[in-house]
Amino acid sequence: MIEVYHGGTEIVSRPLVSVGRPNLDFGPGFYVTDLYEQAESWAIKMAEIRGTLPIVNKYLLSKTALIKAAKYRKFCEYDNDWLDFICNCRRDSSFNVEYNVIEGGIADDRVVNSIRMYMNGYIDADLTIRKLRHLKPNNQICINDQTLVDNYLKFDSYKVID
Repeated sequence: MIEVYHGGTEIVSRPLVSVGRPNLDFGPGFYVTDLYEQAESWAIKMAEIRGTLPIVNKYLLSKTALIKAAKYRKFCEYDNDWLDFICNCRRDSSFNVEYNVIEGGIADDRVVNSIRMYMNGYIDADLTIRKLRHLKPNNQICINDQTLVDNYLKFDSYKVID
């Protein structure tokens, strides 16, 4: 079991893969990270936008069992495969994601401008990857199958950020 976190503005004791915004990095699903600071940063950002309190939810994830039960894809670095996948998911909410658990770098504030420049045709894939390659990817895990969430992700606690 590993600890993972979901930052936002609500207590999410029963995560639902069907709730959320379309066109996210790895498509629709429930997103967690094993990096507390990343979840906290996202919670603060969302709280500022929504005018409410930031909350970090903590879960226990049976990651080894989840990976065995899932169609799992991991992106270990910012590369062409990651870039194509992210862009397809962000462009087309009906993009057929063939995996039900995807893990890898997040297109966060550090990299999103390069992604947008690429998606708008201002720079090519090689330059985009060169610009991103020196950055250490943050980490996100998207689970898009409710049965997997129910079986392998257990709510532990939450923290309201001061």
